[in-house]
Amino acid sequence: MVSSTPEIFNSPLTREQIVPSRKALKLPPWLEVAKPRLIPLLLATTVGGMALSEGWPLASPRLVCTLVGGALASAAAGVLNCLWEQDLDGRMKRTSGRALPSGRLSANNAFFVAISCTLLAGILLVSGVNCLAAGLSLFGLCSYVLLYTVLLKPRTSQNIVIGGVAGAIPPLVGASAATGHIGLGGWWLFALVMVWTPAHFWALALLLKDDYQSVGIPMLPVVKGPIYTVNSISRYGWATVALSGFGILALPEGGLLYGLLLLPFNARLVQMMRRLKLEPQNLSFAKGLFRWSIFYMFGICLLLVISRMPIAAEFDHQGFLLIQQMAIGFQFS
Repeated sequence: MVSSTPEIFNSPLTREQIVPSRKALKLPPWLEVAKPRLIPLLLATTVGGMALSEGWPLASPRLVCTLVGGALASAAAGVLNCLWEQDLDGRMKRTSGRALPSGRLSANNAFFVAISCTLLAGILLVSGVNCLAAGLSLFGLCSYVLLYTVLLKPRTSQNIVIGGVAGAIPPLVGASAATGHIGLGGWWLFALVMVWTPAHFWALALLLKDDYQSVGIPMLPVVKGPIYTVNSISRYGWATVALSGFGILALPEGGLLYGLLLLPFNARLVQMMRRLKLEPQNLSFAKGLFRWSIFYMFGICLLLVISRMPIAAEFDHQGFLLIQQMAIGFQFS
């Protein structure tokens, strides 16, 4: 089945069409290269890692140091990514207007921003949190720049599967900030972000396929085509749905409420994946899935926080009592 929607076969979507705020909000060059639009989701998963630990809620100073330090480390990674790819960006129509290839910001100034953010992040995290959180943030930075950007992105269509580890580090930072170690909950959210990332990113790659192809970047839609990519999205999407349910066990308390509230999130994700699978060439469906995947991960992190509230613990208590009573009634019926 092929839709007649004009968005399917016409000119490829620009990033501004995918994320409308890019048209309305123009950032200063030094901030643009830090990729600030990526930071809120990273911070959300950091808070999610905190909420999964016994140390929740954190004291305000530690919470602020963790989030500001994480934001600075992410900003540094974004700047270094832009520095490494400035020649590549200059050859792509979609990215040629970015601060570095357009000449609105010099490479020296960008490097100064990256070093400053890295040093400030390290100081904040070491002095205000702990060395484990600081080390993990630095590892995330290096993973994004060296593992993904330099090594994997130009060489393999599976770049985001392995390189996605960089985006999965924040939950570990959050867990270590809360307790000084990484517990089961932190590793569960790390794994969830890892399996969520390919489906999220490949939906975007379908929209930007022509851009990547024009400069020889072997993203999955370029190498294998849309149908193979959509099937891969479906596999990782179903893995995300399955793994998300284990949050019921990973949470110290409130798992029952989390599981109940999770159902509509997963139902919508499955619906959008199935719709795209029926029409793998439909860019509007790919765009919808990409946007929902962002909302989905924000939603998971919000559910984790809600599940650590006192009302969630009471809901669990009453829910288990009801289940127990129903089981007893069934046994004697």
